[in-house]
Amino acid sequence: MKRTLCAVIVVVLVMAAAACSNEPSTTRADSFEPRSAPAATVGDKVKKVPAAKVKAEPADKIKPEAKVTIPAGTKLRVALLDAVSSDKSQAGDQFLASLTDAIVVDGKTVLEQGMKVRGRVVDAEESGRVKGRAKLELTLTQIVQDEGKSITISTKPYMEVAESTKKRDAGIIGGSAGVGAAIGAIAGGGKGAAIGAAVGGGAGTGTVLATKGKEIRFGVEHPLSFTLASPIEM
Repeated sequence: MKRTLCAVIVVVLVMAAAACSNEPSTTRADSFEPRSAPAATVGDKVKKVPAAKVKAEPADKIKPEAKVTIPAGTKLRVALLDAVSSDKSQAGDQFLASLTDAIVVDGKTVLEQGMKVRGRVVDAEESGRVKGRAKLELTLTQIVQDEGKSITISTKPYMEVAESTKKRDAGIIGGSAGVGAAIGAIAGGGKGAAIGAAVGGGAGTGTVLATKGKEIRFGVEHPLSFTLASPIEM
């Protein structure tokens, strides 16, 4: 009987031990302290160097481009784009022209060939019937740039006066007198010649009085040359 009881106890103990060995471990992970601190990353070991500061130049210290000066006395050779004349134009009328020669200063082209310029008629007088020759006076006032911009300039006036007609008038009067004298001589001899000359001369004078002098007319593409009266800063 004792042996049977002992055997039962042994079996119970064995079964209890087996059940305990099969239970999962419930050890808390946070109960263990880490063996060592985590290694520092490479980025933590590199010493950060502050970026170099770039000094911005103040706006008032930025140097503008150097200006180029076209000196007074420079010739501006142009070709007319608008016609002007002593008998059609009036003082104050404007006209356009274009540069036929580029303007170069110190090896640098300042004004391109073909650049437009604006001018003004200073005076225009048509010829008279008895006296007074035609006169036309012009000047340049502006250099026309892109986008409608312009630079004011000042040039010496370009003036032209029509040729005198005295020789022509004398020829008309003299020729008429000669024809009259010839007709008078045929009609009445010496006395008739004198009368005919007087009559012929009077007719010639009348022709001169009825005829105006020459006019000044500059058409499109007519070349003109102006001289700068004051320097231009570009």
